Amino acid sequence: MTPRLVAANFVQAHTVRLRFADGTEGEIDQTNELDGEMFFPLRDPEFFQQFRLDPELHTLVWPNGADFAPEFLYQQVKVPA
Repeated sequence: MTPRLVAANFVQAHTVRLRFADGTEGEIDQTNELDGEMFFPLRDPEFFQQFRLDPELHTLVWPNGADFAPEFLYQQVKVPA
């Protein structure tokens, strides 16, 4: 089953606090995950914080179309680096 992201709050730079429907929550730093053409604009902290929680995809999305799979985000919260 795909994890359902239910809350996301900007913390600082490239760090967000996430909460999933099953109660799993925590902060993750995405600094090292911003490789590739789609993610390059997210390196700018001001652009990064423009994310929103997509109600259909249940994940974070940005104005340029970038997103992370909810499974990826869930794993990062469950097993911090």
